[in-house]
Amino acid sequence: MWQQEGKPDGRRWRAGAGVFNKDGEEDAWSNPVAQALTEATGVRLKIDYPAASQDLKVALMIAEQNFPDLIYTKGDVASLIDAGALIDMTDLIEEYGPNIKKMYGDEFDKLKYSEEDPSIYQLSSYVMGGETYKSAGTAQLQWSVLKENNYKIPRTLDELETMIKDYMADHPTTDDGLPTIGITLSASDWHWMITLGNPATSIADGAPDNGQWLIDEDYNAMYKFRSENEREYFRWLNRMYNEGILDPEFATQTHEDYIAKLSSGRVLAIFDADWDYLDAERVLKADGKLDKIYAPLPVTISDDVKCPTLMSQGLVTGQGVGITTACKYPVEAIKFLDYICSDEGQVLVNWGVEGINYLVDEDGKRYRTQEEIDRSNSNKDYAKNTGVGFYACPFPTYGSGVMDATGNAYTTASKEAVIAEYDVEQKAACNAWGVDLLLDIFPQPEEFEIPKYPPVWAYIKPAKLDDIGNKLDEVAWSSLISCVIGKQEDFDKNYDAMIASFESTGMEEAEAILTQLIKDKVALMED
Repeated sequence: MWQQEGKPDGRRWRAGAGVFNKDGEEDAWSNPVAQALTEATGVRLKIDYPAASQDLKVALMIAEQNFPDLIYTKGDVASLIDAGALIDMTDLIEEYGPNIKKMYGDEFDKLKYSEEDPSIYQLSSYVMGGETYKSAGTAQLQWSVLKENNYKIPRTLDELETMIKDYMADHPTTDDGLPTIGITLSASDWHWMITLGNPATSIADGAPDNGQWLIDEDYNAMYKFRSENEREYFRWLNRMYNEGILDPEFATQTHEDYIAKLSSGRVLAIFDADWDYLDAERVLKADGKLDKIYAPLPVTISDDVKCPTLMSQGLVTGQGVGITTACKYPVEAIKFLDYICSDEGQVLVNWGVEGINYLVDEDGKRYRTQEEIDRSNSNKDYAKNTGVGFYACPFPTYGSGVMDATGNAYTTASKEAVIAEYDVEQKAACNAWGVDLLLDIFPQPEEFEIPKYPPVWAYIKPAKLDDIGNKLDEVAWSSLISCVIGKQEDFDKNYDAMIASFESTGMEEAEAILTQLIKDKVALMED
């Protein structure tokens, strides 16, 4: 809880504000950014996080009516709202939150809970606005494979398959004597959603990330794995498995095993999110194996499916930081959050401390030294030790490329900064492709319409929908693996059995509930 203390200048301040961050990790609030935040606001945070034995932490908080001051529960917020544990921040923002209102601008109303209850219980923990300069795309292939193909861009699964097979034939082992692996995935735990489930949606349906759902133009929801397009994607994976291209250990290896394989340089292709294999790339960079790092590619199942990687879905709502009813000093809490949203706060959180993490040139432009850039790319504890980027979640932040009043980007990931940080492999590819950014080879944002509803994966959903959805996911996890590792002649039989299991698990009821929820969200935005 907040402890009242005195400061020499007479300001009151609060030390030891309790914060629960479900996506967080242990933090002593001692890094330079944390210290600077305390100096600027008078607030010192005491951060709690869910260790492996604390999966029921939020439920225990509710049962015991024992809450921290600030809380981020990712997808568990509905139970807090139902328990009356979060305050409505609307009036506090109106009086003490000018920077919050500035940040969210025209999308401020998206923070409202519902038409029936327009309270603002959370500030989004995801970026506001901006451009995409870095992304893993829909598939990732080693630079060594692309170089051997004169940087031809594989845009379909067939083209990707050919490149992988040809390279494996020419390079059955690595320089270290390890057997080359064509493709591997991480599917023995929750990562199955990231490497097995999610790629199917973007590659086969050309759809944006709405979690486990596809949404049509009339806002009707469908559990995505019953899509016929996705059936064909998994049929392809099944063939890759039976032909020895897909790692036979993909479904049983731990995520640590998966990262170790990528770090060795023996895996040619993956289907993953960049944040999920970052540790492997850091090892490869440290070992000087830049050609074994992964190129982001706009691969889809066929030429008539457009890669949706750069499609904007607007502000993500439903997951964010809120103030609980246990907070004795809500005004101080909202002022702290408002400082985070200010220009000064955003620069501190995203860039770090001037003179230590970044410098300002004679034209007033912020920049990082090459040494600092290298530290941030190669040291897996860089964010935790420096604080740079460490508090981007759960607190609000601008997106990449959004400019402040000085003409500087709020984040380090401006277009110019990203280009400046490209290594020799990335620069060679851009030169071969005749582009400035690696993502210039992708369909661009202006080719897509922004949906009228926020991304569905972050929605606060009714308990019944979550319950059915979780059961569907359990069925999908084991069934999709069975479909992939089964005999090719049994694939359709296995896939049909999976869909029958979906139907008996309540899929149609879940689709109806979510369809109505999305239509209500659209109505809220249109009011």
